[in-house]
Amino acid sequence: MPQVPLRAVSAVLEVVRGPAVPALYFWALQASFQSGGQNSGQRRGAGHLGLQHHPSYPGAGAVNWGGYHDPSSGGGILDGTGSALASTLGNANTFDYPWGVGQRHRLEIAAAGPGRWRGSVTDLSTDTTTIVRELFVDADHLVSPMIWSEVFADCDAEPIEIRWSSLAAATVDGKFVEPTSVSLSYQSEADGGCSNTSTTVEDGWLIQRTATERVHVHGARLRW
Repeated sequence: MPQVPLRAVSAVLEVVRGPAVPALYFWALQASFQSGGQNSGQRRGAGHLGLQHHPSYPGAGAVNWGGYHDPSSGGGILDGTGSALASTLGNANTFDYPWGVGQRHRLEIAAAGPGRWRGSVTDLSTDTTTIVRELFVDADHLVSPMIWSEVFADCDAEPIEIRWSSLAAATVDGKFVEPTSVSLSYQSEADGGCSNTSTTVEDGWLIQRTATERVHVHGARLRW
């Protein structure tokens, strides 16, 4: 997505083949918060919104909307409102959410008023939107959107497959933009990453798989 000031970012996520082991999987849309000009602005941290396969939640279904202050301002978890959703573990960021394999969900991070940023999930099978909650961040726009998978299972665990589509953003001046490519990154093995995860573009979908042969290298740009 372009590095211009944004007021909202969104993406559609579908879990095509879900986890078969009792480990945490997290698939998220992330954006950084910033105040001031595009080139001279001050980073205020980042927030991530996504679905989780979390064994401690009912049916292993959960949604998370949280983030962290920028390290330059001391770091720490962002504050926010409560949620109408229950949280089996009483976690301020993670809530019960019964998503299903084969269902498409639109994730959206959007401005909700001065210093307030809303995370919402829309189940596209029913067109039902759930507002997870709002984060309090002293920022006036978003930058650096990204999508990612975080997997806490062993590298040789049963493979999973997810796919992303409809990546989009709205600028602060009201323009609608859609990216035509993404820059690819993998966590290094030295930092705990697996060498057998892969991201590809197939029929317009951005596909992420585990326990498979890697097709594209770190730093590659994928287009659709």
